[in-house]
Amino acid sequence: MTNERERNEAPTGNVALVTGASRGVGRGIALGLVAAGFRVYGSGRSIDQADLPRAVRRLRCDHLEDEETARVFEAIRSECGGLDLLVNCAWGGYEKMVEDGAFTWPAPFWDQPPHRWTGMMDAGVRAAFVCSAHAARMMTPRHRGLIVISFWSAQRHLGNTIYGIAKAATDKMTSDTAVELKPFAIPVISLYPGLVRTESVLAAAKSGTFDLSTSESPEFIGRVISALFHDPNLMARTGQVLIAAAVAKEFGVLDIDGSSPPALTLADI
Repeated sequence: MTNERERNEAPTGNVALVTGASRGVGRGIALGLVAAGFRVYGSGRSIDQADLPRAVRRLRCDHLEDEETARVFEAIRSECGGLDLLVNCAWGGYEKMVEDGAFTWPAPFWDQPPHRWTGMMDAGVRAAFVCSAHAARMMTPRHRGLIVISFWSAQRHLGNTIYGIAKAATDKMTSDTAVELKPFAIPVISLYPGLVRTESVLAAAKSGTFDLSTSESPEFIGRVISALFHDPNLMARTGQVLIAAAVAKEFGVLDIDGSSPPALTLADI
């Protein structure tokens, strides 16, 4: 629990919630938004053990449990009065990729373990839907906010069928929620990263699985989201799928090492 002194020392900028901020892309986005001056809340099952700065307000939450999710948004409402940015990164689909010594991730759909559907559709798609609904209730009275949801597998087969289904669902969620939120001037976008140097990618790269020469830091996506948030013409993009590196080039956003990651296409994936 954050004490009163820590709360008074917290940033007082735009309020952002990053779900799934314990590790991976979510953690990087939280770091990027803190550096950009946002008051950042991070949620996740293991958020208490996450390697995050003190500036990130940690809210432990299993987003499979609606009551826990509701408490996250109530805490933000109580402490800040509103929410300006929601980034949906909660995702259970990368867990248990190896079972009993077998790498089950790329198995055909008829051999996929049932837990993978739960991890991707419930801990992923449904979690994003429930969180977006809570965020919309906070944002619509103020006619202000941004919701970011997705990934490349929405558009081509990558890894397994359930993965594609989940990401296609989030892209459709983006386009349809954007229609319903447009009268309130609240944009919703899908933002596709490139190869991100998450903990798991760095571990796999040691065995030669990935070429990191054109990869992105996890913080890079946070920088891009900040640039989008401050774009006065963002409503023109609502409901769209955007490539993070392409947006970065448009706004002159660089990665933490000063590089400009290439904007990938479907042919590159």
